[in-house]
Amino acid sequence: MKANTLAFSLILAAALWRIFCATHSALSNVAPITALAFCAAAYNRDRRFWLIPFTALALSDLWLNHYYSAHFGYSMTALEILVRAASVATALVVGYIVASKRNVTTLLAGSLGSSLLFYLTTNTASWFNDIYYSHTIQGWWQALTIGRPEYPPTLWFFRNTLFGDLAFTCLFVFAEALVATKQSAISNKVAP
Repeated sequence: MKANTLAFSLILAAALWRIFCATHSALSNVAPITALAFCAAAYNRDRRFWLIPFTALALSDLWLNHYYSAHFGYSMTALEILVRAASVATALVVGYIVASKRNVTTLLAGSLGSSLLFYLTTNTASWFNDIYYSHTIQGWWQALTIGRPEYPPTLWFFRNTLFGDLAFTCLFVFAEALVATKQSAISNKVAP
């Protein structure tokens, strides 16, 4: 029962945080989803837990699509939704790889790599899908750096993504270490 409660709590917290950040422009893209996927695979072999980030992403995407449509006249495309899901799946793969050699360096590299992959794939999909961008190397570069003029620069969103992924990865790693320390202390008390 505790595992179900933890899973539900993580899904709810991640989805609500992502929604909160989307409604506060300074926090846009400071989200726990990629870090949650990365850490789920790095720390947990029970693959049911790997569904948590996808569930949080899907639930928050439903609300965000409505919010973006009502406030900005923008609706997410199927390609954007699939690319985000693929980016989360990639973070799971990176976490799975890191799990066997988990240390500060591999956790940092995995988190940074997951952020960079998310940034590159989602902005490349925007470049491909958005008629605003010319389908040239210059248009792709614009999608990766300054983006569209009515929004903050794309690099600003990447900065927030990077910060969010690193901060939430640190939070998850700290929580995991705290639980392991507590379990070790309990085991030592029980041992004769």
